Amino acid sequence: MNEDDLLAKIWDALRTVEDPEIHLDIVSLGLVYNISLKSCHLNTYSVTIEMTLTSPTCPMAPYIFKNIHDVLEILEGIEHIAIELVWNPPWSKDKISEEGKMELGLL
Repeated sequence: MNEDDLLAKIWDALRTVEDPEIHLDIVSLGLVYNISLKSCHLNTYSVTIEMTLTSPTCPMAPYIFKNIHDVLEILEGIEHIAIELVWNPPWSKDKISEEGKMELGLL
């Protein structure tokens, strides 16, 4: 599988990971800032997900991180998963996708 196909599958998988307090997926919430791939062994990659949370004290962080690992570990071609938690730029409601805003009744 090439990198573009794997990245698309990763984004799709992350759209299934929901923030249980807000009831919207982490991609639509704008929590995922970047996904990078680094080649490992024969057609396998190390995946780094740069993301934030809605607040530094989010009690659901361990749940969200576990779900990210669960949905990505089953994808072919992934050897290692790292989540880099970043706070800059800070998350705000402006980062929510248009579809997410509609779903949450913010539009």
